[in-house]
Amino acid sequence: MLLTRFDPFAEIRDLERRLLGAVDVPAKGDKEVVNVNAFVPTVNTREDEKAYVIEVDLPGIKKEDIKVNIDPDNHTLTISGERKFKDEVKKEDYYKIESSYGKFMRTFSLPENVNTEQIDAKTEEGVLHITLPKIEKEQKEVKEIPVK
Repeated sequence: MLLTRFDPFAEIRDLERRLLGAVDVPAKGDKEVVNVNAFVPTVNTREDEKAYVIEVDLPGIKKEDIKVNIDPDNHTLTISGERKFKDEVKKEDYYKIESSYGKFMRTFSLPENVNTEQIDAKTEEGVLHITLPKIEKEQKEVKEIPVK
C-alpha cells in the first residue's frame, strides 16, 4: 500500500493557505467577491501485483513545469511544479474566476519494495502518471542452522 507521509503541520498550513493564500477577485458588474485558492492537484494512488501507480491531475501545466524527485535517504517521492496564470487573459472579460493557480508540492513515503531505478513518469491529457515498479522478492527457503 502506498502511504502519504504524516505531516503534523498540514492542518496549520491548510488554515494558513485558506486565510492568507487566497486571492479575492471582484466579479464583474457585481459586488460579489470570489475567493481563488492556491492550486492543489488531486492525486489517485493504486497498486497491483507489479507496481504502485500515482496519478496526479495537472490540467494546464506543461511537462517542463513539473518536477518529480526521489530522496533515497528518506525513501520519499516529491512532485512539484507551478500552475501559472494565463498572461493573455484579461480580467475584465471574466464574470467569475474559480481557477486555482500557484506552486504546489506533494510528498509520498515509498514502501521498501519500490525499485527506485525503474520509476517512470509521463503526462497524458493533463494527468501525470508515475509508475513505481516493485522489487521482485525471491522465494527463500527456510535454512536450518546446525547447533554446535
